[in-house]
Amino acid sequence: MSSTRQPPGSRRIRGLTADERREQRRRALLDAALELFAARGFGEVSIEQLCQAAYVSTKSFYEQFDSREQCYVALMNEVTAEIKAVMGRAFAAAPDDEAAGSRLLLEAFAGTFATDPRYAKVLFGEGSATSPTVERQRRTNRRWAAGFLAEIWQRYRPGEQVAPGIAIGAVGGLFDIVADWVIDLDPADDDAATTLLERLVAFYFAVRGGL
Repeated sequence: MSSTRQPPGSRRIRGLTADERREQRRRALLDAALELFAARGFGEVSIEQLCQAAYVSTKSFYEQFDSREQCYVALMNEVTAEIKAVMGRAFAAAPDDEAAGSRLLLEAFAGTFATDPRYAKVLFGEGSATSPTVERQRRTNRRWAAGFLAEIWQRYRPGEQVAPGIAIGAVGGLFDIVADWVIDLDPADDDAATTLLERLVAFYFAVRGGL
């Protein structure tokens, strides 16, 4: 009598393979991390609380992440990837007029945080974590953003020479504006998104005018 061996991860339980169940648990943990880290802050959330919110076991947590910090960095990378995708689409759609194009890009940037303020809390606000590993990731994100900003400037003024560090400084200012905005955010304020956008616009065009 012959039997057919199923490849690893292919056995289905409740219609899902082992790999699909692992991905489902990872998704649940990252969703819980976004909610809890944004609401309480990294230091006030334990692995046990993440597991309870995600309805997974601590064993399942350690199958995905070595530590709470690694879970946070994974969340940070996921949020950053989404923002990069939004900004990439906005850059492709930006008009040739620099003022109009720059405002469209700032609207896209502000919109990601206005749509889901948890992103701002996790990346910049009171929900964020601080450690050498997290700080390295923040620096990586900031360097990417500075490179993206320099690409925008070159698009609108080809050949323009900008001193090293200017883009990094400009990005730091934009990030700090988002951080200040989310700390004082009133969920009942219907003008919160407009407030953030206008602060970003005022700062950005002041920097750009200075160049």
